[in-house]
Amino acid sequence: MGASGIGKSTLLHILGTLDRPDSGELRYSGKDVLQLDDIQLARFRNRTIGFVFQFHHLLPEFTALENAMMPALISGMEKRPAMEAAKAILVRVGLESRLEHRAGELSGGEQQRVALARALVMQPDILLADEPTGNLDRKNSDLIHALLMELNQEMGMALVVVTHNPALAALVSRRVTIMNGQLHELDEPATLATSLTI
Repeated sequence: MGASGIGKSTLLHILGTLDRPDSGELRYSGKDVLQLDDIQLARFRNRTIGFVFQFHHLLPEFTALENAMMPALISGMEKRPAMEAAKAILVRVGLESRLEHRAGELSGGEQQRVALARALVMQPDILLADEPTGNLDRKNSDLIHALLMELNQEMGMALVVVTHNPALAALVSRRVTIMNGQLHELDEPATLATSLTI
């Protein structure tokens, strides 16, 4: 959490290897992934990290099923297993009856659930969510919040969320903010900074 412009989304983009920092390391399982070349890094990102953003970024000409299976196809998975994986996660997020609907035929909440399914189709170790309910009404926000927490437990993945929404922040096990270029626990005195400097 934290004020607008403080660097929350930038930090998330660096954690997700979408942006490279000017200096430093980004270690995953003991390896600095920033040492990977662009192709290796894209492969790592595809297989390890799922992303959900405030705007769903669905391809409008594709169905919910086609949108959700895209990361699997990009990874080189055959079409049939990719479709099965996408269908399973779409059913899990409550969209069994909307598989063949194009993005424009879905409500805002449904579109965000497709985006969540797309982020999870590769069963990533890490899910990064940047204001995942920023464009949704209260009912749909609550639904996405519940899904994030349930799927976090079911899939055993790490979940990192950037949010201004206190209801979502209240559900997570640890809350931090950025102050003076360092992460600080929100529930602890500001003097307890982590070792991360950005």
